[in-house]
Amino acid sequence: MKLLKLSLRTRIFISMILLVLVASILIFGVTVYQYKQEAENYHEERLERKQKAILENIKFVLASTTYVVETESLEAIFSERHKIDEMAEVHEMQIHIYDLDGSLIIKSDESFFKDTSAVKIPDEILHRLESSPDKRYLKKTEVNGQKYQSSYSYITDGKFKPLAILYLPYLQDDSLLNRDLNNFLMRMAEVYLFMLFIAIILSFFLSKYITKSLKIISEKINQTRLDKRNQKIELSNATEEIYALVSAYNSMIDELEESAVKLATSEREQAWREMAKQVAHEIKNPLTPMRLSVQSFQRNFDPQDPDIHQKVDEYSDTLINQIDTMSSIASAFSNFAKMPAQQNEILNVPKIVKLALDIFNEKYIEFKCDKEEILAKFDRTQLIRVVTNLVKNATQALKDVEDPRILVSVEEEDGNVCISVTDNGSGISEENKSKVFEPKFTTKTSGMGLGLAMVKNIVETYNGNISFISKQNKGTIFNVRFPK
Repeated sequence: MKLLKLSLRTRIFISMILLVLVASILIFGVTVYQYKQEAENYHEERLERKQKAILENIKFVLASTTYVVETESLEAIFSERHKIDEMAEVHEMQIHIYDLDGSLIIKSDESFFKDTSAVKIPDEILHRLESSPDKRYLKKTEVNGQKYQSSYSYITDGKFKPLAILYLPYLQDDSLLNRDLNNFLMRMAEVYLFMLFIAIILSFFLSKYITKSLKIISEKINQTRLDKRNQKIELSNATEEIYALVSAYNSMIDELEESAVKLATSEREQAWREMAKQVAHEIKNPLTPMRLSVQSFQRNFDPQDPDIHQKVDEYSDTLINQIDTMSSIASAFSNFAKMPAQQNEILNVPKIVKLALDIFNEKYIEFKCDKEEILAKFDRTQLIRVVTNLVKNATQALKDVEDPRILVSVEEEDGNVCISVTDNGSGISEENKSKVFEPKFTTKTSGMGLGLAMVKNIVETYNGNISFISKQNKGTIFNVRFPK
Protein backbone atom coordinates (compact mmCIF):
# COMPACT_ATOMS: atom_id res chain seq x y z
CA MET A 1 0.00 0.00 0.00
CA LYS A 2 2.91 2.36 0.69
CA LEU A 3 4.15 1.89 -2.90
CA LEU A 4 0.74 3.05 -4.20
CA LYS A 5 1.09 6.29 -2.22
CA LEU A 6 4.33 7.19 -3.98
CA SER A 7 4.29 9.71 -6.79
CA LEU A 8 4.02 8.48 -10.37
CA ARG A 9 7.54 9.74 -11.11
CA THR A 10 9.00 7.75 -8.18
CA ARG A 11 7.09 4.61 -9.19
CA ILE A 12 8.35 4.86 -12.78
CA PHE A 13 11.92 5.36 -11.51
CA ILE A 14 11.73 2.39 -9.10
CA SER A 15 10.04 0.15 -11.69
CA MET A 16 12.75 0.75 -14.29
CA ILE A 17 15.56 0.09 -11.78
CA LEU A 18 13.84 -3.10 -10.58
CA LEU A 19 13.35 -4.17 -14.19
CA VAL A 20 17.09 -3.88 -14.87
CA LEU A 21 17.99 -5.66 -11.62
CA VAL A 22 15.55 -8.53 -12.18
CA ALA A 23 16.71 -8.91 -15.78
CA SER A 24 20.34 -8.98 -14.58
CA ILE A 25 19.60 -11.64 -11.96
CA LEU A 26 17.69 -13.78 -14.46
CA ILE A 27 20.45 -13.52 -17.06
CA PHE A 28 23.07 -14.44 -14.44
CA GLY A 29 20.99 -17.43 -13.35
CA VAL A 30 20.38 -18.64 -16.91
CA THR A 31 24.06 -18.16 -17.76
CA VAL A 32 25.24 -20.25 -14.78
CA TYR A 33 22.67 -22.94 -15.52
CA GLN A 34 23.60 -23.03 -19.21
CA TYR A 35 27.32 -23.12 -18.39
CA LYS A 36 26.89 -26.05 -16.00
CA GLN A 37 24.68 -27.88 -18.50
CA GLU A 38 27.25 -27.44 -21.26
CA ALA A 39 30.01 -28.63 -18.90
CA GLU A 40 27.97 -31.72 -18.10
CA ASN A 41 27.37 -32.43 -21.77
CA TYR A 42 31.05 -31.85 -22.52
CA HIS A 43 32.14 -34.46 -19.97
CA GLU A 44 29.58 -36.98 -21.21
CA GLU A 45 30.66 -36.54 -24.83
CA ARG A 46 34.34 -36.73 -23.85
CA LEU A 47 33.79 -39.96 -21.92
CA GLU A 48 31.81 -41.38 -24.85
CA ARG A 49 34.63 -40.53 -27.29
CA LYS A 50 37.23 -42.12 -25.02
CA GLN A 51 35.04 -45.21 -24.61
CA LYS A 52 34.71 -45.62 -28.39
CA ALA A 53 38.44 -45.14 -28.84
CA ILE A 54 39.30 -47.73 -26.15
CA LEU A 55 36.81 -50.23 -27.59
CA GLU A 56 38.42 -49.80 -31.02
CA ASN A 57 41.84 -50.34 -29.44
CA ILE A 58 40.55 -53.50 -27.68
CA LYS A 59 39.16 -54.82 -30.99
CA PHE A 60 42.54 -54.26 -32.59
CA VAL A 61 44.29 -56.17 -29.75
CA LEU A 62 41.80 -59.02 -29.96
CA ALA A 63 42.20 -59.22 -33.74
CA SER A 64 46.01 -59.43 -33.53
CA THR A 65 46.33 -61.90 -30.60
CA THR A 66 47.36 -65.53 -30.97
CA TYR A 67 45.08 -66.53 -28.10
CA VAL A 68 41.64 -67.90 -28.64
CA VAL A 69 39.30 -64.94 -28.28
CA GLU A 70 37.05 -65.88 -25.40
CA THR A 71 36.25 -64.57 -21.92
CA GLU A 72 38.67 -66.92 -20.15
CA SER A 73 41.67 -65.80 -22.21
CA LEU A 74 41.09 -62.03 -21.83
CA GLU A 75 43.30 -61.76 -18.76
CA ALA A 76 46.21 -63.37 -20.60
CA ILE A 77 45.66 -61.29 -23.73
CA PHE A 78 45.70 -57.93 -21.91
CA SER A 79 48.38 -58.92 -19.43
CA GLU A 80 50.80 -59.70 -22.23
CA ARG A 81 53.30 -56.88 -22.50
CA HIS A 82 51.09 -54.84 -20.17
CA LYS A 83 48.79 -53.92 -23.02
CA ILE A 84 46.01 -52.78 -20.72
CA ASP A 85 48.43 -50.37 -19.03
CA GLU A 86 49.59 -49.06 -22.39
CA MET A 87 46.00 -48.39 -23.41
CA ALA A 88 45.30 -46.69 -20.09
CA GLU A 89 48.35 -44.48 -20.53
CA VAL A 90 47.52 -43.56 -24.11
CA HIS A 91 43.89 -42.70 -23.36
CA GLU A 92 44.60 -41.32 -19.90
CA MET A 93 41.86 -43.48 -18.47
CA GLN A 94 41.73 -46.23 -15.86
CA ILE A 95 40.45 -49.39 -17.57
CA HIS A 96 38.63 -52.28 -15.87
CA ILE A 97 37.44 -55.43 -17.59
CA TYR A 98 34.80 -57.66 -15.97
CA ASP A 99 33.29 -60.95 -17.12
CA LEU A 100 29.64 -61.13 -18.08
CA ASP A 101 28.71 -62.05 -14.50
CA GLY A 102 30.32 -58.84 -13.21
CA SER A 103 33.49 -60.33 -11.70
CA LEU A 104 36.77 -58.42 -12.19
CA ILE A 105 39.12 -59.98 -14.73
CA ILE A 106 41.84 -57.37 -15.08
CA LYS A 107 42.41 -53.67 -14.54
CA SER A 108 45.04 -51.10 -15.47
CA ASP A 109 47.57 -49.48 -13.18
CA GLU A 110 46.09 -46.98 -10.70
CA SER A 111 48.64 -44.26 -11.21
CA PHE A 112 46.28 -42.02 -13.21
CA PHE A 113 43.01 -42.08 -11.31
CA LYS A 114 41.80 -43.17 -7.93
CA ASP A 115 40.31 -46.65 -8.02
CA THR A 116 36.57 -46.25 -7.61
CA SER A 117 35.69 -49.72 -8.82
CA ALA A 118 34.45 -52.73 -6.90
CA VAL A 119 35.60 -56.34 -7.30
CA LYS A 120 32.16 -57.17 -8.65
CA ILE A 121 29.65 -55.10 -10.60
CA PRO A 122 26.29 -54.82 -8.78
CA ASP A 123 23.42 -56.84 -10.29
CA GLU A 124 21.38 -53.66 -10.75
CA ILE A 125 24.00 -52.20 -13.08
CA LEU A 126 24.26 -55.52 -14.99
CA HIS A 127 20.50 -55.48 -15.48
CA ARG A 128 20.48 -51.85 -16.64
CA LEU A 129 23.35 -52.51 -19.05
CA GLU A 130 21.63 -55.56 -20.52
CA SER A 131 18.32 -53.72 -20.98
CA SER A 132 19.94 -50.62 -22.52
CA PRO A 133 19.21 -50.23 -26.28
CA ASP A 134 22.79 -49.19 -27.14
CA LYS A 135 24.31 -51.68 -24.66
CA ARG A 136 25.86 -48.84 -22.70
CA TYR A 137 25.14 -47.56 -19.21
CA LEU A 138 26.37 -44.30 -17.68
CA LYS A 139 26.35 -43.86 -13.91
CA LYS A 140 26.99 -40.52 -12.18
CA THR A 141 28.27 -40.36 -8.58
CA GLU A 142 29.79 -37.82 -6.21
CA VAL A 143 32.41 -38.73 -3.58
CA ASN A 144 33.74 -36.08 -1.16
CA GLY A 145 32.68 -33.27 -3.47
CA GLN A 146 34.29 -34.90 -6.54
CA LYS A 147 31.97 -35.79 -9.43
CA TYR A 148 32.50 -39.09 -11.28
CA GLN A 149 30.96 -40.57 -14.40
CA SER A 150 31.22 -44.37 -14.74
CA SER A 151 30.74 -45.90 -18.18
CA TYR A 152 29.79 -49.58 -18.68
CA SER A 153 29.75 -51.19 -22.12
CA TYR A 154 30.18 -54.65 -23.72
CA ILE A 155 33.41 -55.94 -25.31
CA THR A 156 32.47 -58.13 -28.29
CA ASP A 157 34.33 -60.47 -30.63
CA GLY A 158 34.37 -60.27 -34.40
CA LYS A 159 30.85 -61.69 -34.57
CA PHE A 160 29.56 -59.10 -32.05
CA LYS A 161 29.23 -61.72 -29.38
CA PRO A 162 29.65 -60.20 -25.86
CA LEU A 163 32.87 -61.34 -24.23
CA ALA A 164 33.21 -59.04 -21.22
CA ILE A 165 32.20 -55.69 -19.72
CA LEU A 166 34.39 -52.60 -20.04
CA TYR A 167 34.27 -50.23 -17.10
CA LEU A 168 35.74 -46.72 -17.40
CA PRO A 169 35.79 -44.46 -14.32
CA TYR A 170 35.95 -40.74 -15.30
CA LEU A 171 36.77 -37.89 -12.92
CA GLN A 172 34.72 -34.81 -13.87
CA ASP A 173 37.24 -32.00 -13.34
CA ASP A 174 35.40 -28.64 -13.60
CA SER A 175 38.13 -26.42 -12.15
CA LEU A 176 39.05 -24.95 -15.54
CA LEU A 177 35.43 -24.50 -16.57
CA ASN A 178 34.57 -22.92 -13.21
CA ARG A 179 37.46 -20.49 -13.59
CA ASP A 180 36.20 -19.53 -17.04
CA LEU A 181 32.69 -19.17 -15.66
CA ASN A 182 33.84 -16.93 -12.82
CA ASN A 183 35.82 -14.74 -15.23
CA PHE A 184 32.82 -14.49 -17.52
CA LEU A 185 30.49 -13.59 -14.62
CA MET A 186 32.91 -10.92 -13.41
CA ARG A 187 32.96 -9.28 -16.84
CA MET A 188 29.19 -9.55 -17.07
CA ALA A 189 28.81 -8.01 -13.60
CA GLU A 190 30.95 -5.04 -14.67
CA VAL A 191 28.84 -4.60 -17.79
CA TYR A 192 25.59 -4.79 -15.84
CA LEU A 193 26.81 -2.36 -13.20
CA PHE A 194 27.55 0.09 -15.99
CA MET A 195 24.11 -0.63 -17.50
CA LEU A 196 22.49 -0.10 -14.08
CA PHE A 197 24.20 3.27 -13.79
CA ILE A 198 22.99 4.24 -17.27
CA ALA A 199 19.51 2.93 -16.41
CA ILE A 200 19.35 5.07 -13.26
CA ILE A 201 20.23 8.21 -15.24
CA LEU A 202 17.83 7.37 -18.08
CA SER A 203 14.99 6.44 -15.71
CA PHE A 204 15.48 9.71 -13.81
CA PHE A 205 15.20 11.88 -16.90
CA LEU A 206 12.56 9.68 -18.53
CA SER A 207 10.33 9.71 -15.44
CA LYS A 208 10.82 13.47 -15.21
CA TYR A 209 9.87 13.87 -18.88
CA ILE A 210 6.80 11.63 -18.56
CA THR A 211 5.49 13.35 -15.43
CA LYS A 212 6.33 16.88 -16.57
CA SER A 213 3.12 17.17 -18.57
CA LEU A 214 1.08 15.70 -15.71
CA LYS A 215 2.65 18.18 -13.29
CA ILE A 216 1.73 21.09 -15.55
CA ILE A 217 -1.85 19.81 -15.76
CA SER A 218 -1.98 19.33 -11.98
CA GLU A 219 -0.76 22.89 -11.35
CA LYS A 220 -3.30 24.30 -13.80
CA ILE A 221 -6.12 22.35 -12.15
CA ASN A 222 -5.05 23.63 -8.70
CA GLN A 223 -5.07 27.20 -10.06
CA THR A 224 -8.54 26.82 -11.59
CA ARG A 225 -10.98 29.28 -10.05
CA LEU A 226 -14.58 30.07 -10.82
CA ASP A 227 -14.20 33.78 -10.14
CA LYS A 228 -11.40 34.50 -12.61
CA ARG A 229 -10.37 33.78 -16.17
CA ASN A 230 -8.42 30.50 -16.33
CA GLN A 231 -5.68 29.91 -18.88
CA LYS A 232 -5.78 26.87 -21.14
CA ILE A 233 -2.95 24.36 -21.28
CA GLU A 234 -0.73 24.38 -24.35
CA LEU A 235 1.67 21.44 -24.66
CA SER A 236 3.84 20.51 -27.60
CA ASN A 237 5.12 16.99 -28.31
CA ALA A 238 2.65 15.46 -25.86
CA THR A 239 1.69 11.80 -25.99
CA GLU A 240 -1.73 10.76 -27.22
CA GLU A 241 -2.97 10.09 -23.67
CA ILE A 242 -1.65 13.41 -22.32
CA TYR A 243 -3.09 15.26 -25.32
CA ALA A 244 -6.51 13.70 -24.61
CA LEU A 245 -6.25 14.82 -20.98
CA VAL A 246 -5.23 18.36 -22.00
CA SER A 247 -8.12 18.54 -24.48
CA ALA A 248 -10.54 17.45 -21.78
CA TYR A 249 -9.17 20.11 -19.40
CA ASN A 250 -9.38 22.87 -22.03
CA SER A 251 -12.96 21.86 -22.84
CA MET A 252 -13.76 21.97 -19.14
CA ILE A 253 -12.27 25.49 -18.91
CA ASP A 254 -14.49 26.66 -21.79
CA GLU A 255 -17.57 25.17 -20.14
CA LEU A 256 -16.54 26.56 -16.75
CA GLU A 257 -16.05 30.04 -18.19
CA GLU A 258 -19.42 29.89 -19.91
CA SER A 259 -21.07 28.67 -16.70
CA ALA A 260 -19.31 31.41 -14.70
CA VAL A 261 -20.62 34.08 -17.07
CA LYS A 262 -24.15 32.69 -16.82
CA LEU A 263 -23.87 32.44 -13.04
CA ALA A 264 -22.52 35.99 -12.70
CA THR A 265 -25.28 37.32 -14.95
CA SER A 266 -27.88 35.43 -12.97
CA GLU A 267 -26.45 36.66 -9.67
CA ARG A 268 -26.38 40.26 -10.88
CA GLU A 269 -29.97 40.02 -12.09
CA GLN A 270 -31.02 38.45 -8.80
CA ALA A 271 -29.14 41.10 -6.83
CA TRP A 272 -30.79 43.88 -8.82
CA ARG A 273 -34.20 42.29 -8.30
CA GLU A 274 -33.61 41.98 -4.56
CA MET A 275 -32.24 45.51 -4.40
CA ALA A 276 -35.23 46.84 -6.33
CA LYS A 277 -37.63 45.02 -3.96
CA GLN A 278 -35.81 46.40 -0.94
CA VAL A 279 -35.71 49.96 -2.28
CA ALA A 280 -39.38 49.78 -3.23
CA HIS A 281 -40.28 48.45 0.20
CA GLU A 282 -38.27 51.08 2.04
CA ILE A 283 -39.65 53.92 -0.09
CA LYS A 284 -43.24 52.76 0.37
CA ASN A 285 -42.93 53.09 4.14
CA PRO A 286 -42.60 56.93 4.16
CA LEU A 287 -44.88 57.36 1.12
CA THR A 288 -47.89 55.96 2.97
CA PRO A 289 -47.89 58.53 5.83
CA MET A 290 -47.13 61.25 3.26
CA ARG A 291 -50.22 60.27 1.25
CA LEU A 292 -52.39 60.11 4.37
CA SER A 293 -51.13 63.51 5.51
CA VAL A 294 -51.89 65.10 2.14
CA GLN A 295 -55.38 63.55 2.01
CA SER A 296 -56.12 64.66 5.57
CA PHE A 297 -54.89 68.18 4.87
CA GLN A 298 -56.98 68.28 1.68
CA ARG A 299 -60.17 67.29 3.50
CA ASN A 300 -59.66 69.49 6.54
CA PHE A 301 -58.16 72.58 4.89
CA ASP A 302 -60.04 75.72 5.92
CA PRO A 303 -58.45 79.09 5.12
CA GLN A 304 -60.66 80.76 7.80
CA ASP A 305 -59.46 78.42 10.55
CA PRO A 306 -57.57 80.49 13.16
CA ASP A 307 -55.14 77.54 13.71
CA ILE A 308 -54.43 77.14 10.01
CA HIS A 309 -50.80 78.23 10.37
CA GLN A 310 -50.15 75.69 13.11
CA LYS A 311 -51.74 72.91 11.03
CA VAL A 312 -49.70 73.89 7.96
CA ASP A 313 -46.55 73.77 10.06
CA GLU A 314 -47.47 70.31 11.39
CA TYR A 315 -48.26 69.14 7.90
CA SER A 316 -44.97 70.53 6.58
CA ASP A 317 -42.99 68.91 9.41
CA THR A 318 -44.58 65.54 8.67
CA LEU A 319 -43.71 65.79 4.99
CA ILE A 320 -40.16 66.98 5.72
CA ASN A 321 -39.58 64.08 8.14
CA GLN A 322 -40.77 61.56 5.58
CA ILE A 323 -38.69 63.19 2.86
CA ASP A 324 -35.63 63.02 5.15
CA THR A 325 -36.36 59.34 5.71
CA MET A 326 -36.48 58.73 1.96
CA SER A 327 -33.24 60.71 1.56
CA SER A 328 -31.51 58.59 4.23
CA ILE A 329 -32.72 55.45 2.44
CA ALA A 330 -31.26 56.65 -0.84
CA SER A 331 -27.99 57.63 0.88
CA ALA A 332 -27.70 54.24 2.60
CA PHE A 333 -28.10 52.32 -0.65
CA SER A 334 -25.75 54.70 -2.41
CA ASN A 335 -23.06 54.31 0.25
CA PHE A 336 -23.38 50.54 0.23
CA ALA A 337 -23.15 50.28 -3.55
CA LYS A 338 -20.19 52.66 -3.81
CA MET A 339 -16.78 51.07 -3.18
CA PRO A 340 -14.68 53.26 -0.89
CA ALA A 341 -11.90 55.05 -2.69
CA GLN A 342 -8.49 54.24 -1.33
CA GLN A 343 -6.96 57.61 -0.58
CA ASN A 344 -4.14 56.02 1.46
CA GLU A 345 -3.89 59.03 3.75
CA ILE A 346 -1.49 58.81 6.67
CA LEU A 347 -3.89 59.18 9.62
CA ASN A 348 -3.44 59.39 13.35
CA VAL A 349 -6.03 56.72 14.17
CA PRO A 350 -6.74 57.66 17.84
CA LYS A 351 -7.34 61.28 16.82
CA ILE A 352 -9.77 60.35 14.00
CA VAL A 353 -11.66 57.86 16.18
CA LYS A 354 -12.03 60.46 18.95
CA LEU A 355 -13.24 62.96 16.36
CA ALA A 356 -15.85 60.46 15.13
CA LEU A 357 -17.16 60.04 18.69
CA ASP A 358 -17.74 63.77 19.09
CA ILE A 359 -21.03 63.59 17.18
CA PHE A 360 -22.53 61.34 19.88
CA ASN A 361 -24.11 63.01 22.93
CA GLU A 362 -24.39 59.84 25.05
CA LYS A 363 -22.45 60.27 28.30
CA TYR A 364 -21.80 56.53 28.68
CA ILE A 365 -19.49 56.38 25.65
CA GLU A 366 -15.86 56.09 26.81
CA PHE A 367 -12.73 56.35 24.67
CA LYS A 368 -9.45 54.67 25.62
CA CYS A 369 -6.02 54.70 23.97
CA ASP A 370 -2.62 54.34 25.63
CA LYS A 371 -0.80 56.13 22.81
CA GLU A 372 -1.42 59.58 21.46
CA GLU A 373 -0.27 58.64 17.96
CA ILE A 374 -0.77 55.42 15.96
CA LEU A 375 -0.29 55.98 12.24
CA ALA A 376 -1.99 53.99 9.47
CA LYS A 377 -2.96 54.38 5.82
CA PHE A 378 -6.73 54.84 5.61
CA ASP A 379 -9.31 57.15 4.11
CA ARG A 380 -10.42 59.69 6.72
CA THR A 381 -14.10 59.70 5.74
CA GLN A 382 -14.32 55.93 5.55
CA LEU A 383 -12.65 55.45 8.95
CA ILE A 384 -15.17 57.87 10.53
CA ARG A 385 -17.96 55.93 8.81
CA VAL A 386 -16.69 52.63 10.26
CA VAL A 387 -16.53 53.99 13.82
CA THR A 388 -19.89 55.79 13.71
CA ASN A 389 -21.69 52.71 12.35
CA LEU A 390 -20.26 50.44 15.04
CA VAL A 391 -21.01 52.92 17.86
CA LYS A 392 -24.48 53.58 16.49
CA ASN A 393 -25.25 49.86 16.49
CA ALA A 394 -23.92 49.64 20.04
CA THR A 395 -26.18 52.48 21.26
CA GLN A 396 -29.19 50.82 19.65
CA ALA A 397 -28.37 47.59 21.50
CA LEU A 398 -28.41 49.42 24.87
CA LYS A 399 -32.13 50.18 24.97
CA ASP A 400 -33.79 49.01 28.19
CA VAL A 401 -30.33 48.54 29.82
CA GLU A 402 -30.16 50.10 33.32
CA ASP A 403 -26.44 50.93 33.34
CA PRO A 404 -25.41 51.34 29.66
CA ARG A 405 -21.71 51.42 28.81
CA ILE A 406 -19.77 51.64 25.55
CA LEU A 407 -15.99 51.46 25.46
CA VAL A 408 -14.15 52.41 22.26
CA SER A 409 -10.44 51.54 22.40
CA VAL A 410 -7.54 51.85 19.96
CA GLU A 411 -4.30 49.86 20.34
CA GLU A 412 -1.39 48.36 18.41
CA GLU A 413 -1.39 44.60 17.92
CA ASP A 414 1.34 42.70 15.98
CA GLY A 415 1.89 45.44 13.40
CA ASN A 416 -1.85 46.12 13.08
CA VAL A 417 -4.19 48.75 14.42
CA CYS A 418 -7.08 47.31 16.44
CA ILE A 419 -10.24 49.33 17.08
CA SER A 420 -12.59 47.70 19.59
CA VAL A 421 -16.18 48.74 20.34
CA THR A 422 -17.52 47.04 23.48
CA ASP A 423 -21.04 47.35 24.85
CA ASN A 424 -23.08 45.66 27.60
CA GLY A 425 -26.23 45.49 25.55
CA SER A 426 -28.59 42.71 24.49
CA GLY A 427 -25.96 40.81 22.46
CA ILE A 428 -26.44 38.71 19.33
CA SER A 429 -28.26 35.37 19.35
CA GLU A 430 -26.53 32.23 18.06
CA GLU A 431 -28.85 31.93 15.08
CA ASN A 432 -28.10 35.51 13.96
CA LYS A 433 -24.29 35.43 14.34
CA SER A 434 -23.74 33.99 10.85
CA LYS A 435 -25.96 36.68 9.27
CA VAL A 436 -24.53 39.79 10.94
CA PHE A 437 -22.51 40.96 7.91
CA GLU A 438 -25.11 40.01 5.29
CA PRO A 439 -26.71 42.92 3.40
CA LYS A 440 -30.34 43.62 4.34
CA PHE A 441 -30.07 41.68 7.59
CA THR A 442 -31.28 43.62 10.66
CA THR A 443 -32.90 42.86 14.00
CA LYS A 444 -34.31 46.38 14.34
CA THR A 445 -37.76 47.53 13.27
CA SER A 446 -36.24 50.40 11.27
CA GLY A 447 -33.20 50.57 9.01
CA MET A 448 -32.13 48.48 6.05
CA GLY A 449 -29.41 46.27 7.51
CA LEU A 450 -26.64 47.73 5.36
CA GLY A 451 -24.44 49.28 8.07
CA LEU A 452 -22.28 46.30 9.08
CA ALA A 453 -22.13 45.03 5.51
CA MET A 454 -20.77 48.41 4.46
CA VAL A 455 -18.27 48.44 7.36
CA LYS A 456 -17.00 44.98 6.35
CA ASN A 457 -16.71 46.14 2.75
CA ILE A 458 -14.64 49.20 3.75
CA VAL A 459 -12.31 47.33 6.13
CA GLU A 460 -11.57 44.53 3.67
CA THR A 461 -10.81 47.11 0.98
CA TYR A 462 -7.92 48.27 3.18
CA ASN A 463 -6.63 44.68 3.70
CA GLY A 464 -8.20 44.47 7.14
CA ASN A 465 -10.79 42.27 8.81
CA ILE A 466 -13.67 42.63 11.26
CA SER A 467 -14.79 40.11 13.87
CA PHE A 468 -16.98 40.03 16.95
CA ILE A 469 -17.60 38.19 20.20
CA SER A 470 -21.08 38.29 21.65
CA LYS A 471 -23.04 36.78 24.53
CA GLN A 472 -26.77 37.27 24.65
CA ASN A 473 -27.95 39.72 27.35
CA LYS A 474 -24.30 40.40 28.33
CA GLY A 475 -22.87 42.41 25.48
CA THR A 476 -20.85 42.43 22.26
CA ILE A 477 -17.28 43.28 21.27
CA PHE A 478 -16.54 44.28 17.66
CA ASN A 479 -12.85 44.23 16.65
CA VAL A 480 -11.59 45.98 13.52
CA ARG A 481 -7.97 45.26 12.46
CA PHE A 482 -5.99 46.73 9.58
CA PRO A 483 -2.26 47.19 8.84
CA LYS A 484 -0.33 50.09 10.33
